Amino acid sequence: MTILKFSDQHEWIRVEGDVGTVGISDYAQQQLGDVVFVELPETGRAVDKGGEIAVVESVKAASDIYAPVSGEIVEVNAALSESPGDVNVDPMGKAWFFRIRLSNTADLDALMDQAAYDAFVATLS
Repeated sequence: MTILKFSDQHEWIRVEGDVGTVGISDYAQQQLGDVVFVELPETGRAVDKGGEIAVVESVKAASDIYAPVSGEIVEVNAALSESPGDVNVDPMGKAWFFRIRLSNTADLDALMDQAAYDAFVATLS
């Protein structure tokens, strides 16, 4: 079963088994504007929920990406180094940032589902 959740910092995580794929939401990429650089974490790095894990830079600003869950980075999307603009084109698909092996699946309970995230974003306009 695949679970899709969102943080209030606009990261998404799609979990299958004990591994989650993480990226930023469509709303986040729209707010950033044209993405020109992505700094990814190192594979094998242990992270705590809410910790700074990556950086995305656009023509407007640089923004930290936070870990939506605790765990260990098991893979990064190296293609983003060559094509950071993919974040603007397909933020919820091929422009994922990293994969993390969850150390505590209960971390997911504090995240929003799609409907709750959409309602949250609607309050920001």
